[in-house]
Amino acid sequence: MRIVAIDQGTTSTRALALGADGRLQPILSLPHAQTTPAPGHVEQDAEELLGNVLHSLQASGADVVGLSNQGESCLAWDARDGRPLGPVISWQDDRTAGVTAHLALDGAGPMVMARAGLPLDPYFSASKLGWMVRELPEVAKAAQAGHLRLGTTDAFFRDRLTGRFQTDVATASRTSLMNLATGEWDADLCHLFGVPMKALPLIGPTSGDLGALPGGARLAASIVDQQAALYGHGCRRPGETKVTFGTGAFAQCVTGGLVAPAASGVLPTVAWQAEGGPVTYALDGGVYAAASAVNWARQLGLFDDYAQVSGFEGAAIDRGLAFVPSLVGLGCPHWNRSARGAWLGLGLGDGKADLMQALLEGIALRTVEVLAAMAELQPVSGRVSIDGGLSRNPYFTGFLADTLGRELFLSDEAELTAAGLAHMAATVAGVPLPETRPGRVLTARQGAGANRLARFAAARRAVEGYASGA
Repeated sequence: MRIVAIDQGTTSTRALALGADGRLQPILSLPHAQTTPAPGHVEQDAEELLGNVLHSLQASGADVVGLSNQGESCLAWDARDGRPLGPVISWQDDRTAGVTAHLALDGAGPMVMARAGLPLDPYFSASKLGWMVRELPEVAKAAQAGHLRLGTTDAFFRDRLTGRFQTDVATASRTSLMNLATGEWDADLCHLFGVPMKALPLIGPTSGDLGALPGGARLAASIVDQQAALYGHGCRRPGETKVTFGTGAFAQCVTGGLVAPAASGVLPTVAWQAEGGPVTYALDGGVYAAASAVNWARQLGLFDDYAQVSGFEGAAIDRGLAFVPSLVGLGCPHWNRSARGAWLGLGLGDGKADLMQALLEGIALRTVEVLAAMAELQPVSGRVSIDGGLSRNPYFTGFLADTLGRELFLSDEAELTAAGLAHMAATVAGVPLPETRPGRVLTARQGAGANRLARFAAARRAVEGYASGA
């Protein structure tokens, strides 16, 4: 039986086959375009994304498939023929910042947090979907005629590929439209954001019998990418935590039961739910700019080769130089979209290498802030498992471990989202897999964290104060 994971990500679609030894073998990777037609607008072509998923499926020879999606990226399409009625609006898009700010001024924040477990932020799908209904004439016309479909990209893929207009409970929990306690669309939330509830897909489990795909393969798992990565890291018990360093840095910690939203700024979310089984919950927190900040600095000419930024003497924050990586705002636990990035503490003796050292440290320090906020609600147990491009930078990982004061587990498997998909699908198919996870442990040197976090917090507050005009 051939089990294949198709990871439909922010910049590419990748297909990987699961071997009998539990390891993944790449099949193909297909890039796709991303456009920025206006400041803050980030869009993709739905047909291009679907074509890449279909091409991956056709090339894979799969019997059983797991499919991941980008999470908060969403679109509108026609129920009659599946035709997209506008672009995919990416999770990175903040065109609705004014909408969410207005709702916050109207006092809607506590209700949204209490029901959806999410803050009012354009990162999530609800305000984007409401914007489509208001601003795109074809979408409004389809809504009036009763043949509009709205959803995250997974619902579009599944509608076109399986004929089932469905999403999974983990992806739905990232929209701001689902009631976390019931696992159903919430009528009041839909009304608040201007999203017609009848245009939304059916919410179902993350794994099970999810439909037949073109060519006869079975869709056995469909889930948002970060939750798939959490599963791929082997995090199953409360307190087990992972951080994925991609475009942004995304931390999640398994809780088992639902943890009520709190002042910590950390978000409760659905981790997964097997068909017929209970819902497993998690805590979620993101740093908006990680690899995107590094790539931005490279484009500015601060370095040419990644080997140049893999080793430094001392720590920049210890000598008073800090970088706040809020290039597209501050995510968890601060939720301040108006903040922007900055270096603080620069002197005439600082050069490109110092700027890059501080930038890497800033990403690590923001990650530690997120994990510290999580620990207030769910104690982190054991090592924190990390993956993604920055997990291969020895300076970054060493600084992160030392500042966090906790061991890190660096997985040898580069594709943890795909690993989670494949393992979910294998469980549905009844295929046993090895329990071992290849990787190495990075030990922390104790004692550096508190002073570094205090200095970084001062820098972050300075950035926030500048953004607010205070």
